[in-house]
Amino acid sequence: QVQLVESGGGLVQAGGSLRLSCAASGRTFIRYAMGWFRQAPGKERESVAMINWSGGSTYYADSVKGRFTISRDDAKNTVYLQMNVLKPEDTAVYYCAADQYFSTVLAGTADYWGQGTQVTVSS
Repeated sequence: QVQLVESGGGLVQAGGSLRLSCAASGRTFIRYAMGWFRQAPGKERESVAMINWSGGSTYYADSVKGRFTISRDDAKNTVYLQMNVLKPEDTAVYYCAADQYFSTVLAGTADYWGQGTQVTVSS
């Protein structure tokens, strides 16, 4: 089992920045691909960013490219999402996910999910 706990959400003005953290515990974090997803009220969950086990491969949704950066610190069992130039449309609950396979994270069917952290961007 892998337990994931997100933190770092909050209220920020448009154009501001936030850094989300996802702390993992349980099985060997270093072998897991990680991803961030988000879900706004009344909308389906969507992919935001993913990173493979080595950090050598990443994926970003078109809507966040150039503004968000995913990274991982295996020594701290933590994955980060640096969010810059935030927009009101980035408002959502952000979820962290983990799986042994990058492809599974990309597909949104990861085995492990956190409880989410709220990000609200005011205009």
